[in-house]
Amino acid sequence: MSKQFIVILAVFFAVFAGILFMQRSDESEPANSASAQPTSHYYGLNPEEAEDPDSVVTLTEYGDFQCPACASYYPLVKQIAEKYKNDIAFEFKNFPIVSNHPNAMAAHRAAEAAGLQGKFWEMHDMLYQQQQSWSNAGNPAGTFRSYAESLELDMERYDTDVSSREVNAAIQEDMQQGEDLNVQGTPGFVLDGQLIENPRSIEDFERIIEDAIAEKTTG
Repeated sequence: MSKQFIVILAVFFAVFAGILFMQRSDESEPANSASAQPTSHYYGLNPEEAEDPDSVVTLTEYGDFQCPACASYYPLVKQIAEKYKNDIAFEFKNFPIVSNHPNAMAAHRAAEAAGLQGKFWEMHDMLYQQQQSWSNAGNPAGTFRSYAESLELDMERYDTDVSSREVNAAIQEDMQQGEDLNVQGTPGFVLDGQLIENPRSIEDFERIIEDAIAEKTTG
């Protein structure tokens, strides 16, 4: 084997490894990147704007847009978020489980891209309401783009944002936060920073929330 052939082979593998690294970096931006920030999607009160954030009850859902259980919970959660929008902060965090839901990451990217134009909750609702129409698609990007058009987004900006590393990094940050809280499945609910057992009914949700509000008020 000539030295020239060995050099060419080494260069080939170096280039190939570099391509793989770039692809891997785009798919899974390091969660601890200095520029990466978790998302901040609140329905109702925003504790980040409160004089005393610790006085605000925050209910966080770690959700996966392709998860059937999340879609089943969606009407119940929406009802609770609307009922208590003046009393608590309801927050949504990205937790796509791509091993089970191969279209989930694309859906979360679409929601985050919409969020950068102030339409996160509109896209959030549409993705859950239409889950069955895109869940089994080979490539749902066109479907998500049609949703973005229906929301009258700036499509040039949407196309840029939906594939950006910034959007990917924000999703990865949410996932890391969920893992740190021991979220293992979706939906996962966190009340004031503590993982709780999933409520089974609207009455369970109401009891948990009202108990938390009473504790904050009297405490």
